[in-house]
Order: sequence, then structure tokens, then C-alpha cells
Amino acid sequence: MRDVAIIGTGETKVGEHWDVSLRHLALEAIQAALADAGVATVDALYVGNMLAGELAGQEHLGALVADFAGLSGVEALRVEAADASGAAALRVGYMAVAGGLADIVVVVGVEKMTDALAGEIVYGRSLATDGDYESAVGGSLTAVNALLMRRYMHEYGYAQRDFAPFAVNAHRNAVHNPQAMFRFPITPERFAAAPMVCDPINLFDSAPAADGAAAVVLAPGDAARTFSAVPVRIRASAVGTDALAVHDRHHPLLLRSAAL
Repeated sequence: MRDVAIIGTGETKVGEHWDVSLRHLALEAIQAALADAGVATVDALYVGNMLAGELAGQEHLGALVADFAGLSGVEALRVEAADASGAAALRVGYMAVAGGLADIVVVVGVEKMTDALAGEIVYGRSLATDGDYESAVGGSLTAVNALLMRRYMHEYGYAQRDFAPFAVNAHRNAVHNPQAMFRFPITPERFAAAPMVCDPINLFDSAPAADGAAAVVLAPGDAARTFSAVPVRIRASAVGTDALAVHDRHHPLLLRSAAL
């Protein structure tokens, strides 16, 4: 196995891009990453995406994005793992370079959500739950997470206000990120006053529906400095699975594979 490094990155602004298609979002991120790496061609393209089929009416993203980005002929495929689709695509790219199957790989994560109606987005996200036993009876992804949050509060003695630092910190980071969707700070008091989305999850606990893309270019570690003065070495990569449905877990708050 070879060491793998990130030699280029690119991203779009995250937001409501009414006039930009999914393929254009992916293209913008890919072009920025390739320019950052100083490369024009790659051996493979991996596209991380969860919702294009449901919300954008588009599958076969590997071929679509490769063709639109001028990369026709390379290995190209879509990787789906719900909210972890981007990370899973990076894992596939990492394995391709580490295993010597490819030398230069571009990985892009892209979602186009805001053209859909709210109900369609809720349904699309619910596809990440167990279709037979959770979403089939109205269990949206937010509702399932609300149950887990309530259980966590019960077991460890926390109140809803104790979760404020997560949102406060995220907004503090966004202030200085020109690509962030909401570039304003919030206070614990504003967090506490936010409307509930699915009790105990409030508005600031929830990720917004948004459009955007981010891409990285990977190369073997021993060649990384040929392309970048400051390559980022990937020290390790691993993936594990556990029971999907909450009722099938050994404990609702415990993902045993996370402890491996």
C-alpha cells in the first residue's frame, strides 16, 4: 500500500443556487481542485452524492460529471452512503491510489437540494433510514435523530440548552469562511430562543437544505511534492458499519463499529 496525499482542493459557495445545476456545481469544484493541484488530467473520478436521483432526477453521475468536466474516458462512478457519501467517495479514491490502481484521482462531493419542495427534501433524507420499519411509518431522519438526542439527554442528564456550543462554534467558524452559507455569529441566548424543528432539535441544531460541492485531488505520497509545496498526507482511512435501524442496535446510542 502506498501513502496517499491531498495535492489540491476546490469548493463552491454553499447556498441556494437557483440558477446553477448539479453538474455545474460539481464542475466548479473539480476545476478549482485541478487548478490548485496543477494537473489537467486524472486517472479516475469518484462522485459522492446522496440525493440526486430523488431531488434532481439524475442518476449515473459518474459518467455525467466526467463528461461535463472534460474527463471522458476515465474511470468514473458515484458513491452513495447517505450523509457520509462525500467521505465514502474519498475513501474509494484513497484506496485506488493506495493500491496502485490509479496515480491521480479527483473526488467530488456534490448536492443540489434547493430546487425541490420541502416535503420532497424531507422524504429524500428519510431514505437514509430503514425503509420498512422507520420511514414507512413516518420516521424522517430528523425525527430519528430527535429520538436519539432525547435519549442522550435522559441518560446523561443534559438539557436542550447544553447543546448550544455546537451551533455557536459552527457559526463562529462560518463568519470567517467566504464559502459558508450563514456567515453570522449566534449567542447561546439566540440558540435557546430558536423554534423547534422536531423536539428537542431546534432550528440551529439542524443542517439547512443547500446546494454546493467540494473536491480534492489525490496522489501518491512520494510524488505529492511534485504537485504541491504543502500536500496533506492521509494518515489513515477506515470504514465500518452497524445496525441501520435504531431498534436493531445493541444500544440506541452505541455504534459498536465506531469503537474498533
